[in-house]
Amino acid sequence: MSINFKPLADRVLIEPAPAEQKTASGIFIPDTAKEKPLKGIIIAAGQGKIDEPMSVKVGDTVLFGQYSGTEIKIEGKTFLIMRESDIYGIF
Repeated sequence: MSINFKPLADRVLIEPAPAEQKTASGIFIPDTAKEKPLKGIIIAAGQGKIDEPMSVKVGDTVLFGQYSGTEIKIEGKTFLIMRESDIYGIF
């Protein structure tokens, strides 16, 4: 995916994973009860800070906090932008 957006410093642009449609037991989850996704794929990343290089890269699948980041729309799609420190880990 080619996005014309470059985050600055230690920020990353993440495409959130789609919300679960049904539970493990097969019960469908209505839109009003779906939780915000906690993982996603890094689409773009900044260069990092002078004394702290980035430890994540484009294409990494990451886990982040439920209320981390800010939702933004680019080219009609919803993404999250957040600092690298808001990311808990890489899958």
